[in-house]
Amino acid sequence: QVQLVESGGGLVQAGGSLRLSCAASGRISSINIMGWYRQAPGKQRDLVASILSGGTTNYADSVKGRFTISRDNAKNTMYLQMNSLKPEDTALYYCNVKPLFAKGDYWGQGTQVTVSS
Repeated sequence: QVQLVESGGGLVQAGGSLRLSCAASGRISSINIMGWYRQAPGKQRDLVASILSGGTTNYADSVKGRFTISRDNAKNTMYLQMNSLKPEDTALYYCNVKPLFAKGDYWGQGTQVTVSS
């Protein structure tokens, strides 16, 4: 059983920073892609950033230059450093992991990020 636990969300003023963490436990293939998604009220869940186990990253255009995704494979932990936050970044942020060569699609419970103007 795979479990993902997010932490680090909170309330911050526009222009501020937050760092999200996602700790994974359980049996996960070492070859995988981890990602952060977010969902604002009334909107669909969208990809924010993803990172392959080898380190290749991908970002949504809306966060390029402001957010940085990283991972520590030894600790099975992923991070999202969010700088220059904007009110439109307000959402519930979810952690996700998918093995590349095995079945599975795992989600955390989400952590709330609220950016005030």
